[in-house]
Amino acid sequence: MKLFTLLLLMITTMQSAIAEITQVKVNKTQRLIQLIDNGNVIKAYPIALGGNPEGHKTQEGDERTPEGTYTLDYVKEDSAFYRAMHISYPNPKDKQQAEGLGVSPGGFIMIHGQKNGLGWLSGLAQKMDWTNGCIAITNEQMDEFLTLVKVGTPIEIEP
Repeated sequence: MKLFTLLLLMITTMQSAIAEITQVKVNKTQRLIQLIDNGNVIKAYPIALGGNPEGHKTQEGDERTPEGTYTLDYVKEDSAFYRAMHISYPNPKDKQQAEGLGVSPGGFIMIHGQKNGLGWLSGLAQKMDWTNGCIAITNEQMDEFLTLVKVGTPIEIEP
């Protein structure tokens, strides 16, 4: 059994090393983020979301994660959270919707690790929704994510 597990780990690691992530997909209901190479799931991580995760983000402070198609447009190393990659929310449609409601759409939505200094709590933190609308993974997963996902990769966030 140990040999099988070791071989499976080696194959997954080799796939990750040669994969070119062409899309990131988030399923909010399943609390799952997937790294995809031309339709094939290469990696998947459990996620934590905002405190009010159901529905599309409509305004600043609603603690929702946006839904739709965006771009992962830059890496932020000097974050209050362990490493982060920015999601291009709000897009023009989001801005127009917020304007119609007379509110700010918010922004600064990221995929990030744990709050700085609290990475040791990730086993507990990842079992609940605790962000302000971002997508959280463990620090170790964030390191791997940033080695596999390039700036400019599309991200699809589904309900």
